[in-house]
Amino acid sequence: MKVKMLSRNPDNYVRETKLDLQRVPRNYDPTLHPFEVPREYVRALNATKLERVFAKPFLASLDGHRDGVNCLAKHPKSLATVLSGACDGEVRIWNLTKRNCIRTIQAHEGFVRGICTRFCGSSFFTVGDDKTVKQWKMDGPGFGEEEEPLHTILGKTVYTGIDHHWKEGIFATCGQQVDIWDEQKTSPICSMTWGFDSISSVKFNPIETFLLGSCASDRNIVLYDMRQATPLKKVILDMRTNTICWNPMEAFIFTAANEDYNLYTFDMRALDTPVMVHMDHVSAVLDVDYSPTGKEFVSASFDKSIRIFPVDKSRSREVYHTKRMQHVICVKWTSDSKYIMCGSDEMNIRLWKANASEKLGVLTSREKTAKDYNQKLKEKFQYHPHIKRIARHRHLPKSIYSQIQEQRIMKEARRRKEVNRLKHSKPGSVPIVSEKKKHVVAVVK
Repeated sequence: MKVKMLSRNPDNYVRETKLDLQRVPRNYDPTLHPFEVPREYVRALNATKLERVFAKPFLASLDGHRDGVNCLAKHPKSLATVLSGACDGEVRIWNLTKRNCIRTIQAHEGFVRGICTRFCGSSFFTVGDDKTVKQWKMDGPGFGEEEEPLHTILGKTVYTGIDHHWKEGIFATCGQQVDIWDEQKTSPICSMTWGFDSISSVKFNPIETFLLGSCASDRNIVLYDMRQATPLKKVILDMRTNTICWNPMEAFIFTAANEDYNLYTFDMRALDTPVMVHMDHVSAVLDVDYSPTGKEFVSASFDKSIRIFPVDKSRSREVYHTKRMQHVICVKWTSDSKYIMCGSDEMNIRLWKANASEKLGVLTSREKTAKDYNQKLKEKFQYHPHIKRIARHRHLPKSIYSQIQEQRIMKEARRRKEVNRLKHSKPGSVPIVSEKKKHVVAVVK
């Protein structure tokens, strides 16, 4: 004879303390919950609306420079330390936690063209218009000591950029050519050049550390291998590239910030076609920096805004601007992936949240659960037209908005012209070129 027993575990319905919420038994059978999807849709809609309500990305403005901020550098070991170089030759070290300047150095005559930190964080390097490369201690001078550089190298030409190796005591400078230096020597180990124009920036690959890339004013992006001391290959674009940034997670991927208002993500193994063309800016893109996760990057533009792009999308997910912010010269994504810093013409460094509506500070467990649940709901219903429209909408300054409309008309006119030319030509006589390949002129090996 079979006997059915009722078995109840008190843990399922008894509270641990009287402050806890009452436990409610739930039956997850979908037939018992016929209105679950409409209910979840309303929750997703509310979560999306609240996200836009709480989107206040601007955190702080670090002021103190007496000229435009030309370059920024992160400390490799300390999240709170940031270095900035200005157009009057002044270098400042900032504490982001206290939001104040902890040290000021008059490093160069004229512009500070580039600044980078040593991989261990003990010192940093600056280059300027006075044709010098200077190495400085990260810690300030002791009591009664003068502010002096550790080493000074006097070059023959103006240096326009500098970057340090990720693991060894080697750094690279660029100007008329790319020079690789040993920290202990006063002359370069090797010099590499390809073409005759000045080179505006040079960057070491963070994964394959012997690779570096540079971009020159004759529209080239050149890749070098330090082991062979020769250039590997170069890609020539329609317009000049201002700077490049390597993806910290994928060794072969880099993104180039171009004068034609676009950013191009390339795979260095196949340079003839960009992996993705990122279009949203309405003026020249001046700087780009990857998030430590390698999933997104931030770009700074002459149109007085910064934008955050997912690596695999052609449109930006976020745009930041203020009334006071002028042309943004440089931008950096902090090493904890939470904040973005940008330096602009009007002498300020601004600190932004990478996720505009994120709540700062310690979250309770219930807040975390609600946040994760809302995030999943937004992902589930992200393609619904009403939710998509609310999530995508951004207020833009009038200047940017009117330029976007103007460019849309110009792009449509170009497309119409191409279609008409194809329509009225002999079949096969006019080649169809994809949007990605349009901007690449040639690849030279």
